[in-house]
Amino acid sequence: MKTYSAKASEIEKKWILVDAQGLVVGRLASIIALRLRGKHKTTFTPHMDCGDNVVVINAAKVVLTGNKLKKKVYYHHTGYIGGIKERTAGEVMRGKFPERVLHKAVERMLPRGPLGRRQLSNLRVYPGAEHPHEAQQPEKVDIGSMNPKNTNYRKAS
Repeated sequence: MKTYSAKASEIEKKWILVDAQGLVVGRLASIIALRLRGKHKTTFTPHMDCGDNVVVINAAKVVLTGNKLKKKVYYHHTGYIGGIKERTAGEVMRGKFPERVLHKAVERMLPRGPLGRRQLSNLRVYPGAEHPHEAQQPEKVDIGSMNPKNTNYRKAS
């Protein structure tokens, strides 16, 4: 039996809409990364971009469990000597672009390199409920109902 390898003309991309309100960041990011890579499809080919286009709304309302708001630190460097800067996840969530927490989590779950960057370009994250992709008719995926742990079940009770 020969191994199946998808060709660019055979790849079929769908549009998926995810409402991130109340979902745990890490669990949500792993499901989104799986969809972006295309690993949920039987036609998955590791060297091709065969994943779906994912639109995430309400990304500012995701939940970080435990003490991650205070203890999770994001670093960046200015390019100057001694220019390392750090921000906690709580500062990022309260800042101007709270959707970057989810975007970074997904980015770090994808492979590095040209293919990973192309797959990450199929992700669109919006902090509010509005998005400009209604014309693509995205299919809504309910990630909260897949597993009770995907929602922050401790805060609800």
